[in-house]
Amino acid sequence: MDTKIGSIDVCKAENHDVGCLPNGATSTVQNSVPSTALSSADATLGRHLARRLVQIGVTDVFTVPGDFNLTLLDHLVAEPGLTNIGCCNELNAGYAADGYARSRGVGACVVTFTVGGLSVLNAIAGAYSENLPVICIVGGPNSNDYGTNRILHHTIGLPDFSQELRCFQTVTCFQAVVNNLEDAHELIDTAISTALKESKPVYISIGCNLAGIPHPTFSREPVPFSLSPKLSNKWGLEAAVEAAAEFLNKAVKPVMVGGPKLRSAHAGDAFVELADASGFALAVMPSAKGQVPEHHPRFIGTYWGAVSTAFCAEIVESADAYLFAGPIFNDYSSVGYSLLLKKEKAIIVQPDRVTIGNGPTFGCVLMKDFLVGLAKKLKHNNTAYENYRRIFVPDGHPLKAAPKEPLRVNVLFKHIQKMLSAETAVIAETGDSWFNCQKLKLPPGCGYEFQMQYGSIGWSVGATLGYAQAVPEKRVIAFIGDGSFQVTAQDVSTMIRNGQRTIIFLINNGGYTIEVEIHDGPYNVIKNWNYTGLVDAIHNGEGKCWTTKVRCEEELIEAIETANGPKKDSFCFIEVIVHKDDTSKELLEWGSRVSAANSRPPNPQ
Repeated sequence: MDTKIGSIDVCKAENHDVGCLPNGATSTVQNSVPSTALSSADATLGRHLARRLVQIGVTDVFTVPGDFNLTLLDHLVAEPGLTNIGCCNELNAGYAADGYARSRGVGACVVTFTVGGLSVLNAIAGAYSENLPVICIVGGPNSNDYGTNRILHHTIGLPDFSQELRCFQTVTCFQAVVNNLEDAHELIDTAISTALKESKPVYISIGCNLAGIPHPTFSREPVPFSLSPKLSNKWGLEAAVEAAAEFLNKAVKPVMVGGPKLRSAHAGDAFVELADASGFALAVMPSAKGQVPEHHPRFIGTYWGAVSTAFCAEIVESADAYLFAGPIFNDYSSVGYSLLLKKEKAIIVQPDRVTIGNGPTFGCVLMKDFLVGLAKKLKHNNTAYENYRRIFVPDGHPLKAAPKEPLRVNVLFKHIQKMLSAETAVIAETGDSWFNCQKLKLPPGCGYEFQMQYGSIGWSVGATLGYAQAVPEKRVIAFIGDGSFQVTAQDVSTMIRNGQRTIIFLINNGGYTIEVEIHDGPYNVIKNWNYTGLVDAIHNGEGKCWTTKVRCEEELIEAIETANGPKKDSFCFIEVIVHKDDTSKELLEWGSRVSAANSRPPNPQ
């Protein structure tokens, strides 16, 4: 028999890991979990929130203190299972929670009212676009000030305190303003459960005078909650599977392509199960790299239209049927709307909906259930993969560099490939690193993340901090352009402070190279920094940190050997100095097509 805890349905359990990891199922809890009475000092709103975060898998919270959240932070810090990670600014705290959620399945940040909230807003919008459950907690005004017509600091000078809330309404799936203790328990639990169910950020504002007050609703240890799993409509699922099987079984050379929503649908394993059963050639969209195993025997690469990995686009676009699981077709992923795909050949599978060609759409059908059901109905057909094998030519190798020749980017990534293993993860910043990192072949267990839908430059610094904090057993290798690094560089400090072993390759080419290839101008040239000198100053002799500049292949090899050898337990910052025009051929092609899309004239009126 199910029990009701606050607004959360709790049903019988298999384990206690409530925060859903990628491709994992939402877990449940035992009805027999004891609910322990708490001392008055622990029966507070702040401690309840802290315990809830720990229960869902958040063991690190990214914070920037401000006078409205200080008491709340006291209570979060007091929770034994929760570590406070103080960040240099709110934007990076939000990016860190984003990176943390990509690994742990959920992340959290804490900032102060309005000046902190509006600063973190950009990061929360990015998490919303990428379908990441991030819990954004704001220390709000004293509960007595609501409705008094008073003007507070950290606001825009009006007695209406709702500006911050209104801003968050469009980039979060639930907003809880806690300004009394009677409904605080319910609001907090509803917000957290909604973030997990919807795989989107939520906003929780807590009055600055409430966090430390004992209240009867918090007098017992909260029973770990879990969410009733979403269910497919049985008849809709059966109809969708039958229609899709008929569609695909008639095809001569079908293919399947994984998209970024595989993560939020927890359908990665089901997607691979379908590939195993069907024999179809298997590709990924660029924003789904890392979500599908690249060592799969029929993996053919990244499908990205004109800038796909070698021979992948030819196979996908010549197929007579293609199944896209969780795609996002925007101007970037479609290379300026230039994909050579036909709707009548496509099955589009979204997290809760299936559309087949120009024909029927089936709602209330979960992606995971659909893929598993379809795997049982398909005839084995590996024609597309055999065609790929016939045309495939192995990758060439960069021209051998002359002794002390200025380093080329393709030579850099030849050596990066050798660094990857199950003990590493790759973070790619917006820019040419998108394209260079797409060509890396990920070994089993190697993580990979980038922010394609939102594409906010500077994201990778905070995301690297958060991802590395979430999986300390992996060594994160981040690739960041000099322009992006200048936006968010400060939180290298937080990485060093927390003993992270990340390796950052700072690609110094003197400007915003991705913007240059879309539309050049003097505004794309930036002031050059002494990047290693900056990081050395941030290090300031505290913690483990090693920096170096490399200008040629010999120096690169030496730097990588040092980072993986004597400095393997240190934060390593390697500034790679390359020519300003040294870009991937994919960026050149992509930039020209995106430029053409951006510069389309207005339609005739």
